[in-house]
Amino acid sequence: MTVATRNLAPYRDPAVILIDQLKEIYIDGELETVDTTQWYPMLMRKDYKVAVNITETEVDDPHPVLHENYVCGALRNYTGCCNPEVDKLINQQSIETDQVKRKQLVWEIERKLVEDDARPIIFFPRRGLPAATAQGV
Repeated sequence: MTVATRNLAPYRDPAVILIDQLKEIYIDGELETVDTTQWYPMLMRKDYKVAVNITETEVDDPHPVLHENYVCGALRNYTGCCNPEVDKLINQQSIETDQVKRKQLVWEIERKLVEDDARPIIFFPRRGLPAATAQGV
């Protein structure tokens, strides 16, 4: 299987980790590095089998990341995952003022995204940098 990613170390490293993890289940992977100028057009066209991308995070508010990456029709929703129930929960957590309830809503959103296989998380860097995600068609 070919694993595509941008030709930058923060992208390549998670892609290599994914390829190594795939070997554990007897799937051979090959790294395809893509020039930055071609990366996002390739994602938009969905011209890949598996692509490793970095998803940036907001330090204190999950709404921008959730809305930009997982809402039906969002521009950065490269996988095209669409679940109206998740959209409703994203909007609901955005206006929730009780922090405990908001955390519960975000955890529910994350659970549903995992169940939908929306964009699997490969790892979270220890330095608090963006999470690397794998996308597949």
